Amino acid sequence: MRVWTHWATSSDLVSLRVPAHDAGTGLEGSTLGESQHGSSFVLDVFDAYGAGLVSNPNVIVAGSIGAGKSTIVKMQLERALRRGRRAVVVDPKGEYPELAALHGTVPVALGRDGWCSPFSSDDREGRNLLRALFASAQGSPLSSDQHFALDEVWQRLPTPRPERVLWSLYQLLAPYLESPTPSAPRSLALILYRFIYGDLAGLFDGEQDPLIFSGDLVVLDLSAQWSSNALSLAALSAVAAAQQVFARGGEPGYLVIDEAWALLSDVDALRWLQGSWKLARARGLSHVLVLHRWSDVAAAGDAGSAQRERAQGLLRECETAWLFRQPPDEAREMALALGLLRREERYLTSLPKGVALVRYGSHRSIVRVRPDEHDLRFVDTDAAMRDVS
Repeated sequence: MRVWTHWATSSDLVSLRVPAHDAGTGLEGSTLGESQHGSSFVLDVFDAYGAGLVSNPNVIVAGSIGAGKSTIVKMQLERALRRGRRAVVVDPKGEYPELAALHGTVPVALGRDGWCSPFSSDDREGRNLLRALFASAQGSPLSSDQHFALDEVWQRLPTPRPERVLWSLYQLLAPYLESPTPSAPRSLALILYRFIYGDLAGLFDGEQDPLIFSGDLVVLDLSAQWSSNALSLAALSAVAAAQQVFARGGEPGYLVIDEAWALLSDVDALRWLQGSWKLARARGLSHVLVLHRWSDVAAAGDAGSAQRERAQGLLRECETAWLFRQPPDEAREMALALGLLRREERYLTSLPKGVALVRYGSHRSIVRVRPDEHDLRFVDTDAAMRDVS
């Protein structure tokens, strides 16, 4: 028997798309807070997918500083982990040590604790990722000559593919460094030099064995790259490496990409991420994009540009969104990116701290996030989030 969780007049639903009486999602589990009229609000995207509330598991969390983004992400992860789900967090600001400690693990800092190999065993995926890494490193798309040279040298790698992919490619291309004449192979060798000996050394190649990610919770600390030009590269490789955790099968899980603007503003990283988006359901993987300034989406490209449209299209494909308070100019950008109605846009500018407009499929809820005593052990210290007056 179907349990109806929302009711309103047809006119209300058409004009507001926010239920006049919000009874929550109807899902079972640990509460995340209270919906509009005091009902317990429970939301796990995999349960929501199984119940037909959403058609894909990808999530956006967006809002101003201190509005509650980190709190709700950590609360959702904690509830998922308690149910046996898995989680990988790409953490550029070092904000997840308490949650990691609670689950008997410590964050892994790339470059300090070791290096990760982002390349999977799939040849096509490996080649696509390599193109994205090279283009991102040089700050411009690969030329036709570079594409050809990269494909040629990739074919020369031994089978099975070596563990140190970048080192092996460098060995094949290093002789071109002795030539003073510019060429596509020489330009690729110079980029590889950065990965092996330069400013990117120790992140994705090293003499020791690469890091192997295991356990239900993996936190990849990228705080050392937070203020550097290497952030988008580090985030791209960390996401690729994290996906291998889920590719091995097992329980579904969450891949949290904090400060996601670093990938959205990189045209080649964004193109690669778009391909990963399409495989989310097949991999049992929920991408969780965490954004602060919604205008960062505009930085993906000029209005009407292919990259701007690609970034907005990626976000529109997320059927679940936790949208916290935004200033008016940011709310306008969010409305344009997600196709929000004018009334929803106005909601975003007036939401109090700790309250979110939650979109899940065709449903909308206004939710006050309420951490319990257990949650307060690992969420950010934020008095406003605990002020229920």
